[in-house]
Amino acid sequence: MQRRGSGRIRPFLRKGTLFVVSAPSGAGKTTLCRELLRRIPDIRLSVSYTTRAPREGEINDVHYTFVSEKRFRGMIGRGEFAEWAVVHGNLYGTSLRRLKKLIRDGYDIILDIDVHGARQLKSTWNNAVYIFVLPPSMQILRKRLTARKTESAERIKERLENAKAEIAGYRDYDYIIVNDKLDKAYDELEGIVMSSRIRTANINPEWIAGFVK
Repeated sequence: MQRRGSGRIRPFLRKGTLFVVSAPSGAGKTTLCRELLRRIPDIRLSVSYTTRAPREGEINDVHYTFVSEKRFRGMIGRGEFAEWAVVHGNLYGTSLRRLKKLIRDGYDIILDIDVHGARQLKSTWNNAVYIFVLPPSMQILRKRLTARKTESAERIKERLENAKAEIAGYRDYDYIIVNDKLDKAYDELEGIVMSSRIRTANINPEWIAGFVK
């Protein structure tokens, strides 16, 4: 499908909106977010910092910014993260500077983070839109994780246990998307983004003033 629009920053909006997307591992949130970035103009992915090693095909500063634990800890000490968390033994964090710049420039932001990071962020960034992606069932989630063929049975079991704890916190989110059929789940995600853009609170009053001069 073709990307819509020219990608020009929208003058009718006051500023960008932060969309926080979380899900259990294997629910498909990364696929949904990538499709949103491909098809919708004026939206950017917030690239997180992490201490884990790059996986095959991952590019630094595109998928993640890969740093040492020493550097990451230094950034924590300097207050450079909007949120950070330990996930499966690795550190992940969202740059406060990157978020503020994108929003100031008028871009919407997709932030793909786990429930712990989202909970931390919500305590200081309550005007974001929080979206939780669910699998149709735990059985299907298990099949998806197994089909990856990238992790041991023990690691998959660990991820499934983590998923139960993550799903229990669903009430912290504004919207729930069940990723049963990818096209339907994508349409729901796009609908949330597009409807948020035209909320009265997000309209630039200076642009509106041009109609009533």
